[in-house]
Amino acid sequence: MAVVLYYAHDPMCSWCWAFRPAWDYVCQSLPGQINLVRLLGGLAPDSNEPMPEALQHMLQKIWRNIEARIPGTEFNFDFWSQCRPRRSTYPACRAVIAAVKQGQEHHETMTKAIQHAYYLQARNPSDESTLIALAEELQLDMALFKQDLNSTETHQELKRQIELCYQLGIPGFPSLVLRTGNIARRIPVEFNDPPLQLQLIEQAAGIAA
Repeated sequence: MAVVLYYAHDPMCSWCWAFRPAWDYVCQSLPGQINLVRLLGGLAPDSNEPMPEALQHMLQKIWRNIEARIPGTEFNFDFWSQCRPRRSTYPACRAVIAAVKQGQEHHETMTKAIQHAYYLQARNPSDESTLIALAEELQLDMALFKQDLNSTETHQELKRQIELCYQLGIPGFPSLVLRTGNIARRIPVEFNDPPLQLQLIEQAAGIAA
């Protein structure tokens, strides 16, 4: 019986950034009999409106809370003064989809590039210019990436992934759901204990040692 692990995330989700070390551990250690499917959840649709100041302050508070709760997680707060924040994460999600069209490995490479740009380098992944620059840094085929970034197929694929997140009952990001046959169950997310995270996945899959 096929066992599928769904990982639902958004490249501009701060909690997903905090989960990055644990997720890297899972990706490196996941047993071969578990099929991994990454889903882009799409936190915020396209918008050119500036982010309201109240929301900016709330997100900065979340960043500080994460730094306190998950040791080792870093944020560059210069982002809030050097960039024009917008509540718009769909462009970053589409950039991951466009990158994946050039190889499945680029789901992780582009996601990491977006996270590093946003959280460490004070660059704005809501801006298409930033996403194009990141694709160039990853040495992707730029003509193909620009063509795919806003293609109808890419928009449809993001919509499909968002709808699947809803169907799986995913409440927020990051989320892990393990499906065995027709049974899907959510797995608790462990930010500070990567080996425990892997153990929980294996136990849910019935393959723990």
